[in-house]
Amino acid sequence: MTQIERAFVTIREGQVHLRRSVGSPTGRLPLWMVHASPASSITVVSLMRELGAQRAVIAPDTLGNGDSAPPAPAAPDIAYYADSSLRVMDALGIERADLYGSHTGAHIVTEMAIARPDRFGRVILDGIGMFSPQDKQDHLAHYTRVMAPDFYGSQFHWAWHFVRDQAWFFPHYRQDAQHLRGIAPPSADTLHDVTVEVLKSIRTYHLAYRAAFAHPDRERLKLLRHRTLSMADIEDPLRAGVAEAASLLPDACQRIFESAREGGMAGKAALLARFLDSGQIG
Repeated sequence: MTQIERAFVTIREGQVHLRRSVGSPTGRLPLWMVHASPASSITVVSLMRELGAQRAVIAPDTLGNGDSAPPAPAAPDIAYYADSSLRVMDALGIERADLYGSHTGAHIVTEMAIARPDRFGRVILDGIGMFSPQDKQDHLAHYTRVMAPDFYGSQFHWAWHFVRDQAWFFPHYRQDAQHLRGIAPPSADTLHDVTVEVLKSIRTYHLAYRAAFAHPDRERLKLLRHRTLSMADIEDPLRAGVAEAASLLPDACQRIFESAREGGMAGKAALLARFLDSGQIG
């Protein structure tokens, strides 16, 4: 299985932390991966290990998440996150790549591809939130609390429950039977790892979320000209947006991935690799 190393690169906001595959073949375009909120690129490591056997894979922590520097604006939008990711590519000397984005990352890679279509091959949107205007306003109001360390350490208690509750409910703040996800909870190790990443960026974790909820996705997806896979795991609460996103994209295929039946992470990586190589998922 591919080894993943950690590194830093400097852009004008400061140091950006990233993970990348080691010793991957160089015959294909590298894959640039942008993680979901909250946490960091730690959430895509399992996919990186699988995909890194065929191509170079790079996944930065977005600004204000994980070990990366905070964003410069007080209220950054998705276009800003896309621009900062492009500048990280520049700092690493990566001229062209394929794109993968999950949740918030799906919004970011959409804007990356629109801004610089010449630099990208194929695009994978792994869960993109196609929320109604009313849901967007509700999420902006309730999904992400502005947090900071305090003398009592309440941020530690809050962060654990924030991460845990997202596994049980969607949205996490609607804690009733109607909003139960009905899936097995993550392992204690996974909850710990993700919580630690949230705590690292406790002052700024909410900014990328808010940018994603405010992103005019329906208007912007129509401008994405690359061959695109709109997909989600069967257990992903954002799977409801897969078909709508695909219908807005000029050149797209779509898929709901059933992990238990289709080979787990290795099966998902194989599906993504087929799409990246051929533009097809069959």
